[in-house]
Amino acid sequence: MATILLVDDDPLQAFARKSILGKRFKNVQRAADAAEALCLLEQPQFAQELGLVISGLHMPGLSGPQFVAELHARRPKLPVLVLGSLDEAPADYAAEGVSFLARTAPSEEMLTVASRLLAKGRE
Repeated sequence: MATILLVDDDPLQAFARKSILGKRFKNVQRAADAAEALCLLEQPQFAQELGLVISGLHMPGLSGPQFVAELHARRPKLPVLVLGSLDEAPADYAAEGVSFLARTAPSEEMLTVASRLLAKGRE
């Protein structure tokens, strides 16, 4: 089963999202920021098992679009789910394999989109 990497600098939000994701997906890892996520991606075993990145829009360091661009520079086919508010330029995430979802969306919707992206990434 593929690993989901949850990138979230808010410990409470990350705990809640990881708990929700863990009910459906076996392996969910958390990175506190973009730098930590990119370091994990450099580990061959982790990178090989990584199937999806779920990231917030605002993080310390890289902006959301910069982070997604860097991910795709390293792994062009890696699916990414960006969580933000709908007034925060979802058009910045119109790339192939990138989905944008309101962070206020119901948990079930996040799980459905994550499942779809994981399945698409395995094609």
